[in-house]
Amino acid sequence: MAKETYDGDITGDATSAKPIGINEPDEDVDPGLLKKYSEFRSFTTSKHTYPKLRVFHRRHPQAEKLPTTPAPLPLLVFIHGLGGSTYQFHSLLTSLVNLASCLSVDMPGCGLSKFSPTAWDAYKTENLVELLGNIIEEYRDENQGVVLVGHSMGGSLGALLASHTSPYLHSITEHVVGLLAICPKADPPSETEASKFRKLLWVPNIVFDTWRWYDQRGGANSPSVIRFVGSDADEETKKLQERFNRQSVTAVFRRMASGMLPVYKNGLPIGGLPGRNVWAGLKCPVFLVAGDADHITKPEELAKIASFLDKSHPVQIEVNEDSKAIPDSGAPANTFGKPAFLETKGTLTTGVRPELTEANHNTSNEANEDPSTPTEEQTKIPPQALKPKSILKTIILPAPASHALLYMPSTVRILAGLLSDFLETQVSPRLSLGWQLQFLSTSGKWDVKNLAKWQAVTPVSLPIAGVLRAMKTLREVDESHCPEIFVQNWGAEVKDIVDISHESPVYDPRGLEKGGIHYTKFPTVSKIPPTSEECSAFVSLIDRLRKDQQARAKSEGWAGEHYIGVHCHYGFNRTGFFVVCYLVERCGFTIQGAIDEFKKCRPQGIRHAHFLDQLFVRYCVGLRREDTL
Repeated sequence: MAKETYDGDITGDATSAKPIGINEPDEDVDPGLLKKYSEFRSFTTSKHTYPKLRVFHRRHPQAEKLPTTPAPLPLLVFIHGLGGSTYQFHSLLTSLVNLASCLSVDMPGCGLSKFSPTAWDAYKTENLVELLGNIIEEYRDENQGVVLVGHSMGGSLGALLASHTSPYLHSITEHVVGLLAICPKADPPSETEASKFRKLLWVPNIVFDTWRWYDQRGGANSPSVIRFVGSDADEETKKLQERFNRQSVTAVFRRMASGMLPVYKNGLPIGGLPGRNVWAGLKCPVFLVAGDADHITKPEELAKIASFLDKSHPVQIEVNEDSKAIPDSGAPANTFGKPAFLETKGTLTTGVRPELTEANHNTSNEANEDPSTPTEEQTKIPPQALKPKSILKTIILPAPASHALLYMPSTVRILAGLLSDFLETQVSPRLSLGWQLQFLSTSGKWDVKNLAKWQAVTPVSLPIAGVLRAMKTLREVDESHCPEIFVQNWGAEVKDIVDISHESPVYDPRGLEKGGIHYTKFPTVSKIPPTSEECSAFVSLIDRLRKDQQARAKSEGWAGEHYIGVHCHYGFNRTGFFVVCYLVERCGFTIQGAIDEFKKCRPQGIRHAHFLDQLFVRYCVGLRREDTL
């Protein structure tokens, strides 16, 4: 298969078959992540050759250091919808590329892929499914499972690839270990609708383009944009949607839309988008996400798909609210809790995978031992037999979440957090950063290699909401940021220090105590967002320390402002997470306002995308969580 190096631009024959004007792609705005890990390749199916497809593939950066028995980490495959592109997954990819290897492709004529071949048959759903299957097989490692993540039409293509009752069975089907469908369509158009759509698609390109030009008048506030994102969407989302609409090629749109339409014989649909029979054939964990304000594929589609899967009542084991991680690992879970003001519907439940039951699970208390190491009996089982249990989880994000929730700034972080949690708890605990870090932490935190980084960090932040100051940890042997010097420089203002690092401090807290600064240890694990219980405990702790400070100030006659210092190692991610929680729950900040306030006071702010994801999930008011079935 031919391959070209990606240079972030397309020239010559890559666009020669595309109409000019409103359909020109913005080739110079591809984000850095996509540019760095994309290439152009040619792929051939049983019927067609697609000469120049943009393929994004980022292998897990630490894949070689992680166990591959009985199988490597699953490959996450992202499938865009009609008129979409890999670009639409960019924000989601920034969160998930560090959990697993990720793959995405611009369909022929979409995004930066070449519009070739031009034959209508090449864009039939059955041929696109075969093309996707071939591409996945090309990038999938031996014994590696596949998780399909599809948006809109991409969810339908994912179902056709994953279902064991699909009319287009592919060799990749047996390796699918999860399907995550965002804004999915439950069934194909009716016979009457299909007939009308087919007649509409007979309209020549020039007439179709004229209508599109008219529909796009008004730019970011045009009907073509509002239809997808809603009138209440923010300006950034509207501008993104305007760009995506402009990049959609009329000739490609007509061919793909035509290929999605079934042919009816004796009242039964043949070909096109999947319906009841295909969805019913899914034998893997399924996660369905919809937007409450989606007018393209309405949230009611989730209930339809659930009925096709015969999932109308909870049937799995209810999880103890104290720990939502599947009980197969000693690793800390990357989970989110349920704040009191988060609206929910139904009971959050989870399935226990058969390969992880007490009877065949090899537990271990060793920190660096693989918690899911298979027993001797398990090693004889082929990897595909250890697939996760069939399960369904549905979530409807509140308005303004629309068909564009995949790339709306107000929803994409929430979506990323929800998907990460589902991957870890329902597909594989190996998709938890906590599990992976057991194999990546090979040296002490305070090696010389980290000392220069620590020294470059500002010791103490500006005051945050008049209550807190974010810090980096002190160091006993440091000349400028040790307990003795800290008391001299900050003792009049900072009256408490909360150490949230997990290990013993690399300084003697007695040096702080002698100077009148109270020290409190509140251990948490690095690299992993704090749990709901930890957040609640932290908020209560700060409340108690503030009350105690008031009493001390009165008895000791303090003057001026007094603060509580909080530190992990560097004072950005874990510290920022807890500080943001306190600002939201006690200081009246919105979630975005709290994140911005922390960043203003502690420049760079929270830098880990998955921490931000979990914060948005935690404080998403109105999130409708349906039963896990």
